Amino acid sequence: MAAKFRSFLTILGIVIGIASVIIIMAIGTSAQELILDQVRGVGSNLIGVLPGASEESGPPASALGVVITTLKYDDMKALLQKNNVPNVVDGTAYISGNDTVQYEGIDKNYTFQGTTASYINVENAEIESGRFFTKEEETSLARLAVLGSEVAADLFGEGDAVGKKIKISDQSFEVIGIFKKRGSTAFSNQDTTVFMPLFTAQKIMLGVDYLNFIRLKVDSEDNIDRAKADVTITLRDQHGIKKEADDDFSVRDQKAGLDAIENVTGAIKYFLVAIAAISLMVGGVGIMNTMLISVNQRIREVGLRKAIGAKNSAILFQFLIESVVVTLIGGAVGILGGVAISALAALIIQKLGYHWPFIVTFSSIFLAVFISAGIGIFFGIYPARKAAKLNITEALRYE
Repeated sequence: MAAKFRSFLTILGIVIGIASVIIIMAIGTSAQELILDQVRGVGSNLIGVLPGASEESGPPASALGVVITTLKYDDMKALLQKNNVPNVVDGTAYISGNDTVQYEGIDKNYTFQGTTASYINVENAEIESGRFFTKEEETSLARLAVLGSEVAADLFGEGDAVGKKIKISDQSFEVIGIFKKRGSTAFSNQDTTVFMPLFTAQKIMLGVDYLNFIRLKVDSEDNIDRAKADVTITLRDQHGIKKEADDDFSVRDQKAGLDAIENVTGAIKYFLVAIAAISLMVGGVGIMNTMLISVNQRIREVGLRKAIGAKNSAILFQFLIESVVVTLIGGAVGILGGVAISALAALIIQKLGYHWPFIVTFSSIFLAVFISAGIGIFFGIYPARKAAKLNITEALRYE
């Protein structure tokens, strides 16, 4: 209380650090839940096949942006044969790119996705107007496009897009359908995507013959494990693989995908928390500095207390308690500020149309309180010990 401004600045450092930890953990947990909800929303009876081998506990390299070319259209055809994988009822393949889409002076960049006619059934997607392309069209190099709802709104406004011609890169495409609004699912926003037949995307737009991904629908969630085993055997036969260690593909069900996503996002979240904790170290140094100044300014007070019988432990406890109180005040304010900012961020993101849960866990608050007390004790010990070891005579003489 005798040095209000200095104490305020010290507390402010702790407030910023604690609030940063709370905000990052809250936003990280909410973002993780958003992603997991989107993946769960795709369906619980689906199997994903990705190019490239991986450990069971981690994602394949292709999921992290590495281009791997081992998955082909013929692989999907083999997986859809009942004698190979009897529990698979349908499946679809994907290849993605990004390019400029033009219509009557409007020029915007969108993701385009080449896929098969069964996309509608596997993804449970609905057409607002027009139609989706047929089985014959998926391999005929037809220049047809089905637009996500936002793409259609951006290019055509309230007008009817079906039957109109758009240009993607230097190729002319006929719009044959518009999807109903769907939102973001599994890392991509379907509403801002242009869909085209698989071979058109492969041969004309990208000049490749591989797939990014295959998704298979299983007849029952109870048959997922059996279907995964059949998929693995079929792909090994397709690729001429004899040993498990030579696998050039990964087969994941929804649970495995959720676990991998949770591991990756959790690691990122705690990495960011560790970075935020650096500001707490800076705040701790500020506390030590403040307490050292306080000791120097109160040498006579310490000498007087010792002269009337105060033990070294009492002096140490006095200064240590002051340090802890300062950090706990900063921690309390930081927690309140962090929760308030996290709630505001959740509200704003929800207003933007995302399903963003507001999550502040007890563990994050407990961690913040624990860190606050720990910093107060750790950085307060040296000044407190210095005060406790002052010589009575020298302290009473101090001017």
